[in-house]
Amino acid sequence: MSVNSADLAKLYPLDSLRPENLEQLARETLIEEVGRGSVLFSAGETDEHTIFVLSGRVKGEYPDGKIKETDASTLQGRYALGDIQPRRFTATVTSISATLARIDRRYMEKIICWDQLSRAENFRHWDPSPEANRWVFRLLQSRVMHKLPTAGIERMFQRFEQVDVRAGEVIVREGEPADYFYVIKDGTASVSKSLETGDSVVAYLVRGDSFGEDALLANTVRNATVSMLKDGKLMRLAKRAFDEVMKPPAVDWLTPGKASILARQGAIVLDVRMPEEFEQRAIKGALNTPLYTLRETVSEYDRGNKYVVYCNTGERSAAAAFIMAKMGFEVYALQGGISGMIKQIDKRS
Repeated sequence: MSVNSADLAKLYPLDSLRPENLEQLARETLIEEVGRGSVLFSAGETDEHTIFVLSGRVKGEYPDGKIKETDASTLQGRYALGDIQPRRFTATVTSISATLARIDRRYMEKIICWDQLSRAENFRHWDPSPEANRWVFRLLQSRVMHKLPTAGIERMFQRFEQVDVRAGEVIVREGEPADYFYVIKDGTASVSKSLETGDSVVAYLVRGDSFGEDALLANTVRNATVSMLKDGKLMRLAKRAFDEVMKPPAVDWLTPGKASILARQGAIVLDVRMPEEFEQRAIKGALNTPLYTLRETVSEYDRGNKYVVYCNTGERSAAAAFIMAKMGFEVYALQGGISGMIKQIDKRS
């Protein structure tokens, strides 16, 4: 069931958003019909969705017995239902039925942030043309941006530089040093890699797709060539800006102790070093998937599992975790590399 952006415009703080931003949120909003007695969430839980009650009544019961009633037909219905995390009360539907709107909380906050930033007089990146800001919505929807704090979104847009590009122009070349992180604002591009049989196109990029982050995270050379297929515009961050704004939150890091616990609980451990390094010394039970082959081989893995990736120092594993997170995996990088985890394993031996 879809929701009209006009319905979202009645809700706070969505009532202040530009129409195009409301329409984008409407596309991503899940409308749900539930019956009396349905528990929407429980006290102490944490979750990823903001819930608005569009019709019906909900009772909120606090652990101390205090009761809070929410009726969609009153002013209270304009506000999100107990959106503080962890949840402070248990929410139960008391009307015969209720209509709910669920919105990914992080994405909603980022859209609100974009809306407010783009209203500033000195803001350079908002375009009033129809559909011109679609690249922003797609970028903010990516799993990489999902981890970036709202404050980081502001810093990212402040540091972005726009460049015009032509069809056939090579933006990054395999084997060359990494200097920028890119986002396609307009146009399309191809990604190719050098194989024994010659250059082969392995992917295509469209508006809102990003590239160039792998080499920046791993502090290594480019692992593919990206060429424009059409004239367009790119947004880019220089290496220093990328390191300051995006690199710290881009990866979920684990200490050796926590990684060891996660592995004992069934997480898959991936060694992203070269096969020769893996043969010399590796964590017991780890699978070897070199970083340069990860994009091609990761499709074989089960997204229902958790993954811990490691290398010698943490740099290659940071790039691997970044790639896998973008593809929808729950993945963690081992802080400090292989030595720390081997020490943890040795302690248990």
